[in-house]
Parts: sequence; C-alpha cells; structure tokens
Amino acid sequence: MSPMSSTQPGSRPFIPQANPGASYTTRRAAIDAALQQTLASGWYIHGEQGRAFEAEFAQWLGLPATGAAGVGSGTDAVELALRALHIGPGDEVITVAHTAVATVAAIERAGAQPVLVDIDPLTFTIDPQLAAAAVTPRTRAIVAVHLYGLPADLSALLAIAERHTLALIEDCAQAHGATYHGQRVGTFGQIAAFSFYPTKNLGAFGDGGAVVSADTARIDTVRQLAEYGWRERYISAAPGFNSRLDEVQAAILRVKLPDLDRDNGQRAAIASRYSAGLAGCVTVPTVPPDRQSAFHLYVIRHSDRDRLQTHLKAQGIGTAIQYPVPIHLQAAYRGRLGDSGSLPHTEQAAREILSLPLFPELADSDVDAVIEAVRAF
Repeated sequence: MSPMSSTQPGSRPFIPQANPGASYTTRRAAIDAALQQTLASGWYIHGEQGRAFEAEFAQWLGLPATGAAGVGSGTDAVELALRALHIGPGDEVITVAHTAVATVAAIERAGAQPVLVDIDPLTFTIDPQLAAAAVTPRTRAIVAVHLYGLPADLSALLAIAERHTLALIEDCAQAHGATYHGQRVGTFGQIAAFSFYPTKNLGAFGDGGAVVSADTARIDTVRQLAEYGWRERYISAAPGFNSRLDEVQAAILRVKLPDLDRDNGQRAAIASRYSAGLAGCVTVPTVPPDRQSAFHLYVIRHSDRDRLQTHLKAQGIGTAIQYPVPIHLQAAYRGRLGDSGSLPHTEQAAREILSLPLFPELADSDVDAVIEAVRAF
C-alpha cells in the first residue's frame, strides 16, 4: 500500500475517514495533463471526453459501448432511471430508509411514492421478503441499494420483480466494481444509477453520475430527458431538465477508471486487515460468499458507538456515521413514510454503525493504528 497519510494543518497527524485529495496526489501529472487538454479544447459540455468516458465505463461494466449516459449527479441518475422507465405519479417504488437521502429524494422528484422496507441486519441491504410483502397493485419498481459497496440479494429481488412484473433499478452509487455471482453490479436490473461524488470508489472532483443499461434505447431516453427532452436542439419532445456530466469531470474520471480495479483491491485488503484485527471486539461487516464488496465504506457496529467515536477522535482518527437518522425519521419524511418502530433493524443500525478510515492510499501503519485504538476502547 502507499505510505501516504494525512496531516492536520498545524497539528499532529490525523487519519481521515476519507481522503479524496489523495486520489489527485497519486495521479497529479496525468490529471493535470488531462485537464490542460480539456481546457485548451474550448469544448466543455457534451464533447470528446464525455463520449469517451461513457463508452469506457459501459465497457468496463460489460455493457455495450452506448450503454451509459453521463449525468449531473447520482441523485439525477436515479431520477432519470425512473423516468426512462415511465415511472412517476401514481406509482409506488419500494426501497430502504437505510441509505443516502438521495435515493428517496430522487423517487419523489420523479413523482412516484417511496415505500420503505427494512434491511437485512447482517448485510444492511434490502430484505427481499419484506420487499415482496410490500408489493401492491400500484408498485412499479424496486430500487436495490448496494449499500457500503455490498450488493443486495439480487437473485431474490429479480425473482420478485419477475413474479410481479416490476422493474429492478440498481442504485450503485457506492458499489463501483462490486460483484454478485462474479458479475458486476449495474448489469442485473433493467437500468442502474451510479454516482461519481468525490469520495466514491470512482470519484470526480465535483458532482457527476451515470445511468447505465444493456437496453441502449433506454439510455437514449435518458440522454433526451437529461437535456430538456430535446430530440433536436432547442425543441423539446418531452418534459425534461438539465443534467450533464461536464468535460472536466469526464476527463478526470477517464484518468481514474483504469486504476479502479486495483484501487478496489486495496480497499479489500484494508478491509481484510480490519476484519482480522477487530474480530471479537466489534461487529465487522458480513460479506456473503456469492458477493464481492467494493468496500466503499468499512462499517462496524458497536452498542456504545458514540463513546467509541469520541474515543477514536481523541486518538486522531476520523470516522463517520452513514447514516445517523433513518430517512423515515427525518423531519421531511416522518409520519408519511414511516415512524419510530416501523423499521426496527434500520433504526437499531443507525444507533450502532460507525465507518472507519478507508481509502486506497491509507497507509499500513494507519490501519494498524485504527485497529489498536478500537481494540483499546
């Protein structure tokens, strides 16, 4: 692993929970050259960099070269995926409350009704049995969130979708490179959404996202919707909006994409060391044998999480809680998408989870320091 470590300015060394700046430092020359080329081109929207990245990302997933459309964010990607499947007002979409709020916000932006179900407490992903029980005549889709980089139980979800004639939409915002039965996520459902937020496994240096599908006609629909519904310039054939992956971000992503598998290998190696070193003192992540996690995050559980987090902070170790308040208990949604006690596994997880430092450039010595500090607590 790289010996790179972060230092808190004017203070003692600090181990951050995430460090997107490190991904620039390790590729500075290549990224600077790509940026100079892009800026000098004079073309900053829908140009060569964006088209090339879309093709390269689609082919990396194992999809046709025209099977990806770059968009403005992961939130936009989920909304556009829904709209491309003609899901909107009057339709219900089943998903989870243990996710970034973006998942639910995108469903509501598409005009559909989110229906939130509980998670499997071992994997933190959607419980297929509860998803099946939530299907009604108005249900049109399931959004499967591959949380923390771990694929949801796709075989079970695909069976439910087929039985009820539903669309399966994969939210892959945290799962670039994760596999289920050896196949990359994003290639199972009718359509999938990715985020390129800077901390993601494949992160831009600003907002960005992509919608992908083996059905390239759906991707054509996404492209149309993401630019005002235009079929020809300035003339809208359908109601749309503006969501574009700009040339600067595409250029950065093109530099980073060839390193993604290697970076994911580094993440897995760090996760393996954590799991070995922390077994018996905290609950470490569960990865079923049919799945390979991309380890976007390394999330442990502890019944005294808040004190553990305070202890680690005092040791100069950064942590995060993803996510501290389940969506159904947040002020914007409470009472209409659920209430206290309606999703017990989700609510308990929110009280116990803690994300430890994890990024490909994390030094071995820092991993050891984190293990030692957690064990000392």
